[in-house]
Amino acid sequence: MSPLTWQILEGKNEVPISLFEAVEEFDAGQIYLKDSIRFEGNELLDEIRNALGNKIVEMCERFVREYPAIIAQARPQSGPESFYRRRKPEDSRLDPNKTIAEQFNLLRVVDNERYPAFFELKGRKFVIKVHSGSD
Repeated sequence: MSPLTWQILEGKNEVPISLFEAVEEFDAGQIYLKDSIRFEGNELLDEIRNALGNKIVEMCERFVREYPAIIAQARPQSGPESFYRRRKPEDSRLDPNKTIAEQFNLLRVVDNERYPAFFELKGRKFVIKVHSGSD
């Protein structure tokens, strides 16, 4: 599942993050903490993953620090389950007829090694790898 990536592709720059109990049923565990990550809209995948990792660590540390009292604050999940499908290499396809600006969110979330951006034109496939100019 790639909810963060899909939400970036949807144009969101603020993405909710929840720490919840893992149970067998999907989207059914008690929610202990909710927060969000805010992006400027120019971060690339490594920066996005780093922000997510930092937020996860921060939330886990808070959970441990406030345990066991935090258990009493748990809230049940409500509403229908929701999920995003796993991204595949085909999801990194660019449209050569659209501008870079129109496809920038896709360029932000491609994995240059596992599923780089690409487009097909005149019977050939071309791969584009994206790096920040400050790398």
